[in-house]
Amino acid sequence: MARHANTRKEETHERIVEAAARAIRRHGYAGLGVADVMKDAGLTHGGFYAHFESRDALLVEALERAGRESADNVARSTAQRAARGVSPFRALVEAYLADRHLVSMDSGCPVAALGSDMPRQSELVREASAQRVRRLVDRVTTALPETHRAAAGVVTGTLVGSLQLARALGNTTEGRALLAGARQALLLQYDTATPSEQAP
Repeated sequence: MARHANTRKEETHERIVEAAARAIRRHGYAGLGVADVMKDAGLTHGGFYAHFESRDALLVEALERAGRESADNVARSTAQRAARGVSPFRALVEAYLADRHLVSMDSGCPVAALGSDMPRQSELVREASAQRVRRLVDRVTTALPETHRAAAGVVTGTLVGSLQLARALGNTTEGRALLAGARQALLLQYDTATPSEQAP
């Protein structure tokens, strides 16, 4: 019986974190309301403190979940491109700066969704945010050709900034053109794959 109760509590906890991960990307850190998250998870506000010590503790877990989900989505897209013979860097750039990422705020990269909010948070949330940025830079470093790995921070900033600016323009010809231009510029400068390795 106790095992069932623990499992049920864990499942409930996961539902709350999942709802919060969507909410922070949609509304930002400041827009995450505990009552709204609990309602979205199908629960009452009163049950919140059975799962989290504070709102900041929820933000940290939500950010971690959002980061994992986004990384998994990009990894799947990257693997599909790599299977067609595309270089790892090109695969990453095309997946991150894809038109569908432009419109997927709820499930997209939390660094792009929350970047300007990160420095304004509590120390606990700032550190979790910084860790998420580090993981994104690490992913970019791994994908870059070895001769360009020193530029990982610049490339990461270009990826995130381009996505943010395109989202500001919206899912429009202008927004999509900005993403296409960023993709082209990054690939021209940093991708060292031979033409035969490039997918059309």
